Formats: sequence, C-alpha cells, structure tokens
Amino acid sequence: MSNGTSQKAPSAARERIRAERERQKKKDRVRRQLTVAAVVAGVLVVAGGAGFAVVKATEPTGWEAAKEAESVTPAHTQGKNGTEILIGDKSAKETLEVFEDLRCPMCASFEQSSGASLIKDIDDGRYKVRFTMYTFLDGAQDGEGSKNALSALGAALNVGPEAFLTYKSALYSLKNHPEEQDDAFAKDSVLLKIASEVPELAHNKGFEQAVKKGTYDRWAMDMTAQFGRKGVKGTPTFLHGDKKLVLPPVPQQRMTREQYNQLADANFKKMIDKEFGPAKGGPGIAKGEKDPSGGKDSGAPGGAPGIAKGEKDPSAR
Repeated sequence: MSNGTSQKAPSAARERIRAERERQKKKDRVRRQLTVAAVVAGVLVVAGGAGFAVVKATEPTGWEAAKEAESVTPAHTQGKNGTEILIGDKSAKETLEVFEDLRCPMCASFEQSSGASLIKDIDDGRYKVRFTMYTFLDGAQDGEGSKNALSALGAALNVGPEAFLTYKSALYSLKNHPEEQDDAFAKDSVLLKIASEVPELAHNKGFEQAVKKGTYDRWAMDMTAQFGRKGVKGTPTFLHGDKKLVLPPVPQQRMTREQYNQLADANFKKMIDKEFGPAKGGPGIAKGEKDPSGGKDSGAPGGAPGIAKGEKDPSAR
C-alpha cells in the first residue's frame, strides 16, 4: 500500500467522526429546546390550574351559591321575588299573617292542635292567610333543614295551594317532625318520603325533580331574607295588619297530648273570634269583647312566647 493511500484513510475517518459529532450536537440542541418548551408549557398549565383552583375555591357553594342562582319562583306566589304566599278566597276582606319556621317545635305544636281550624277558616272565606316562612333555626342549631324543607315546600306550592297546606301539615305532624336539634329535613330523601303522604305530591315526578335539583333553593333564600319583617323574629307569630294577636294560655297542669291539643285549639279559636268576630255557627268571643282568660301577649300556642333566634325551646316534647 502506497503512502498516499495510507494517509487518506485516517483523514476520511476523522471526517466521519467530526460529521457524526456535529449531528449529535444538533440532536442535543433540539432535545434541549423541546425540553425547555415542555417545562414552560408545564409551568403555564400548573399556573393556569392553580388559578382555576383558586377561583373555584373562592366561589360560593351550597346555600351561599343558592343566593346567586337563577331566581325561579313557585306558582301561586306574588310580590318581590315571589315571597308573598297568600292563600284563601280573594274576596275575603281580612288577612291573617302567620310566621313559621319548619324546624320550630312550637310551630309543629300549633299545626298539630289548630292547623285544621286555620284551614277551615280559609275554606270558609273568613280571612286569607299570608304565610311568611323563616329559617333562622338553621343558624341557631347549625343546620340546613329549615331551608331545604322550605325549598321543598315551594315545590309543593308550585303544584297548588292545597298541596302546600297539606304538605306543611305533614311536615309538622307528630309522626314526621324531628326534634329541634335533629337536622333531618336537610335530607331530600326524608322530605320526599313525607311527601308520599300527600295525594297531590305522591308519584309527582315534577315535584320530585324540583326537590332533588333544588329548583326553589334561591326562592327559599329570598324568603329567608324576610327575617325580621314587621319586627317579627320569633315563631309562630300571628298578625292582623300590624297588630300582634294574643293566644290565651293553656293551664299549667298534667294532661294528655289530646287534652292539650283540644285546649290549645280552643284558645286559637278564642283569639280569632276576638279579633275577627264569631265564626259562623259558633258563639265565640265578639270582636272587641274582653278575653275572659286574661291571657298575656304571645305569638305561640298555649301563651308561651315565640322562639326567638337562638333561644332554647321552652316547650316540653
């Protein structure tokens, strides 16, 4: 082999090595660029995700979110945000206002003793009733039952006034009403089970979906905002115009629940007779006549004071 041939071989080898190194350097540069781009994109994704998480974390949830939800008002309501529930003959000249909280044990006591008498007066056209539903016991007892039951009651009102009255009575019944500290009404399943006792609501898919979806949650919050209307902050309370009506007291003595209900109902009728005049077919107390019981001012059955916000229920359960 000549010297010329022997010198060319190492030179060609070195050229191949140099070219391979250049190709490798280009690959490394491309790899580094792709890596940086991926890291930058990852940082942006993480930052964007963190920003989204912060936004989601600061968004209101639950009943706070319901305040901002689209307003859907039940049928058979009137006034601003549908917060006026007025039930009865439109031609009735008088209006009785009733303030209640669905978790209130004394409201349940009133419903169990005198709810039928109230409905009879409505049916007879003696007066219309404006119901104002409060939910302050949720705050006092740390729960959601009053609001959730009110939302379901709104779904019942959307079906009709009779469904509203019958469902309210079922919620307050001795069988269904929980202890004040028991937040059972926060569960839709409990509310739907009670609704199955109401003919207009049993197997009513529209009502059921409204309860499950919380269709009237915003309406319930609008009703909640009525707390303190006309200075009323306890339940149950009864007003005729701006006048707070007085329930005569039930005598403090040992008696059965049936005996108590009879006396409490008699006192409710006495209060109504005194304010609106005797009912048809009954003697009652004439309007303006002095109450012989000498009962003290009260908005609750049996003369006990209404439950003020945060106050412990004084009634024996």
